[in-house]
Parts: sequence; structure tokens; C-alpha cells
Amino acid sequence: MTEAARWIAHSPMSDPGDYAALFARLSGSVDVLSDAVQGVLVHSDWLSSYGLDESWNTRSRETLGVAERLRLIFSVDSRPLDVRRPPAKRSPATCRDFALMLVSALRTYNIPARLRCGFAAYLGGAWEDHWVCEYWDMRAGCWRLADPQIDDVLRAELKIDFDPSNLPREFFQTAGEAWRNCRAGLFDADSFGQGRATGLWFMRVNVVRDHYAVNNRETSPWDGWRAATEPQRARKDFDNLPLDALAASPEQPVVELVPDWLA
Repeated sequence: MTEAARWIAHSPMSDPGDYAALFARLSGSVDVLSDAVQGVLVHSDWLSSYGLDESWNTRSRETLGVAERLRLIFSVDSRPLDVRRPPAKRSPATCRDFALMLVSALRTYNIPARLRCGFAAYLGGAWEDHWVCEYWDMRAGCWRLADPQIDDVLRAELKIDFDPSNLPREFFQTAGEAWRNCRAGLFDADSFGQGRATGLWFMRVNVVRDHYAVNNRETSPWDGWRAATEPQRARKDFDNLPLDALAASPEQPVVELVPDWLA
């Protein structure tokens, strides 16, 4: 627990500000807190699954700090967090927003928690770019994964039969784990990514983002990977050595790396 205690303090992004008391009215249970997160957010890529038209979402995919996200939520519906909003009254979000809010809630209960960037095998494709929450299990003395995005709707649609509050490790690889596995020839790098952005180039993006995330930098210039040109995405001559070190030890002090599309 001594080392894990590093992840109790809020980052600027996870700090709920004046809304902390609203989390405190719930409980420190991962299940209860995940349910609260699901009741106020809806994933912008799954709107039709919740009966919403694509035109309903007018917000960008920019990740917001938890305090700002909660401010927007309560400006639409001021009821407590344990009241599940209808989808049309939820805030459109991405997987990172779901995970970040759960991280915030757990830290409010002095439970070590952190954002993890990696790849999930349960979202309908191969290994898809995804963000989850990693939290410290006090009783077991180990880190566990939770995916608060996976509610009853998505569990049914994706035929998920595991507990999203205790996500089995075989269904999610952190970016560093995936990078090392592919470098060792255990997996095909082209099966990891998002849309047409696959392979080691995109995995490199997530290795850096995961490294930043566990150092409480949940957003970074590496989020702008869509700005990279096709020739940049096709490059294979980048230096792997810093990435190998970050993949093996993402918790190390931040190593500043500039994306090649900004260099």
C-alpha cells in the first residue's frame, strides 16, 4: 500500500473540486461508483445503443477535467449522482472520461486509483484502443482493473460475461504490456489500434500516453495523433529504446517525448 498511496492524491484533471461531497454520499464500492458514472455519461460512439441520434452529440471528443464535467452534468440535471439520468440527459463522453471519473471517485475515498491507456479485446474488434481505471484492492494487496463504461446495455450488446469492476487481465493489455508482447512476437501488432491506425506506430502513441497517465498527466499532445500524415504513420524507423523502457516501467518519472507530427 505504501507505494500505491502515490495514486490517492488528485491530479488537476481528477480533482472533483466542490463536487467531492457528492461522491462521498455514495460508497467506496467500485460497483456503486461505476453505476453512478454510467448514470451521468453516455459514450459518443455508442449513442444508437441508447436510443440517441448521432446529431444529438454536439460536443468534441476533448477530455474534460472531472470538476468541469460534473458542472456540465448538473447544469442539465441537478439531481444527486445516485439518480440515473435518461440517456438524453447524460453528458456525451469517451472511454477516458468514464475511467477518469471513476478514478476521481475512488480517490475521494482514499483508494489509490489511476488511469490506464491500452487495448481491450471485448469491444467488438481485435485489440481496440481503450482507457480503463486501475485501482488498488486493499484486501488482496494488488491492482485490479475496472471498466465503468460497460453497463448492462453494452454487456448485452457485446456479450460480455465478466465483471467489469474486476476486469480480467486477459481481456485488457496496458499499452506497455501490448508493446512488449508484440516486440516479443507473441501478438501481431497490426491487430492493435483504432480504425485504420494500427501497428507499432499507434502502439507507440499509447505507450507514451499510458506513461503520462500513471504520472497524473491524463491528457497530452500525443492525443493529437489523428493529425499525423499517412507517411508519418507508416514510419518504422523510430527509436524503440525509450519506448522499451517506458513500456517496462511506465511509473518512472516523466520522460518528455515530442510527437513526430509536431517535431
